Amino acid sequence: MAEPVPSAGPAPGVIATAIPARLDRLPWSPFHTLVVVALGVTWILDGLEVTLAGSVSGALKDSPVLRFSNAEVGMAGAAYLAGAVIGALFFGWLTDRLGRKKLFTLTLLVYLAATAATAFSWNFWSFIVFRFFTGMGIGGEYTAINSTIQELVPARVRGWVDLVINGSFWIGAALGAVGAIVLLDPAVIDPEIGWRLAFFIGAALGLIILVLRQWIPESPRWLIGHGRTQEAEAIVAAIEARAGVTYDPGERLPLTHLRPRAVTPLREVFHVLFVVHRPRALVGLSLMVAQAFFYNAIFFTYALILTDFYKVPSQSIGWFILPFAAGNFLGPLILGRLFDTVGRRTMIAATYALSGLLLTGTGYLFWRDVLTAQQLTLCWSVVFFFASAAASSAYLTVSETFPVEMRALAIAAFYAVGTGVGGVAGPWLFGALIDTGSRGSVFAGYLLGAALMLAAAVIAARFAIPAERRPLESIARPLNAAD
Repeated sequence: MAEPVPSAGPAPGVIATAIPARLDRLPWSPFHTLVVVALGVTWILDGLEVTLAGSVSGALKDSPVLRFSNAEVGMAGAAYLAGAVIGALFFGWLTDRLGRKKLFTLTLLVYLAATAATAFSWNFWSFIVFRFFTGMGIGGEYTAINSTIQELVPARVRGWVDLVINGSFWIGAALGAVGAIVLLDPAVIDPEIGWRLAFFIGAALGLIILVLRQWIPESPRWLIGHGRTQEAEAIVAAIEARAGVTYDPGERLPLTHLRPRAVTPLREVFHVLFVVHRPRALVGLSLMVAQAFFYNAIFFTYALILTDFYKVPSQSIGWFILPFAAGNFLGPLILGRLFDTVGRRTMIAATYALSGLLLTGTGYLFWRDVLTAQQLTLCWSVVFFFASAAASSAYLTVSETFPVEMRALAIAAFYAVGTGVGGVAGPWLFGALIDTGSRGSVFAGYLLGAALMLAAAVIAARFAIPAERRPLESIARPLNAAD
């Protein structure tokens, strides 16, 4: 895709631009730090929402206004996941058509309004509706944000940055755990007020980030694909100035040749996804489904394991989530650089395989009843040190291995399938297994999760794309490429 500067000019209707090469050669600068902070908060917000939703379930059941049953608590979780799936698909489609900046602003506004409104819920159905729209905002954020980060971060550090940002979900989980410990303590505040205040934590964070995002520009890669070359040039020049880099038009940087167009037909998107790049689709699907089942099955039912098998009081669950969250964040932070040096294929396969094997070992020890609640938490921290890097690499894979014109929709499609299968089937299955009261039944569920991770490791080892340190245009040729 990228080639040396030709001696002749481009054909009529074709643009030849060095913008992708200029973005990839930039040193790390305050601009890139702003991108990470302003856009990466999406995962913090999701971690916060998921943890709070689990932590306040007892308060929702005891609420004199809501009085939720166990089934209604489960339906609220399902509404959030359903909203995330629909939001990812709808807003993902819009992101590729209307641009990254418009959508990462719109989706944050949807999230802000919905999570704040949740605090004012007056009955079951109002709570369900507000949780659905909260999920829509978060699902839409995933597609708009992943696309933008991929297209703005230099190729040599793209893997590490993406993994760390995805891993920041667990910073949100830790914040949610601490917030729940304080806000749900009857000695500190009335629980009926506390659970409502809990949902304002996300809204407060979102307001701060909304201001920061105003400084994030539209993706220059998206702009050149839509023929808005002058806007893209101005944005890249401003980024270069902040990084202390001066561009000389006489430099012999690799050029990207494009034939701009306003819209990419969906039939072409589906043809590329399921025919041209079928092996990549297999990799993305296997990675997303395996990690979603693995994570949601274990994390969403972790509190039930502690309360049912170890008799841990529900108000103490937050203390067990904190070390669990620490292992999940440290994994991508420490292992992330290896995805850019050792390579994608090796590291994806290794982290998925290790996650499956460690889950098997931990599940066996749980089955044999040789672990205390504290020891089990320590084991999970080790398991998810590797599993968090693996799960983050799934989002990295689906967002960098498909063309720019369909990047957001591809992310949305795989996120939707992974969340729909793993996010719904996993917690439902493990909830049923825990209800049996049998450690052996729960262990069988752990073995299923391990098998999915090991299968994904084999598929990644065979078909994953060696995308480390490569320009996006060389990994996935743009659909409107002119050469």
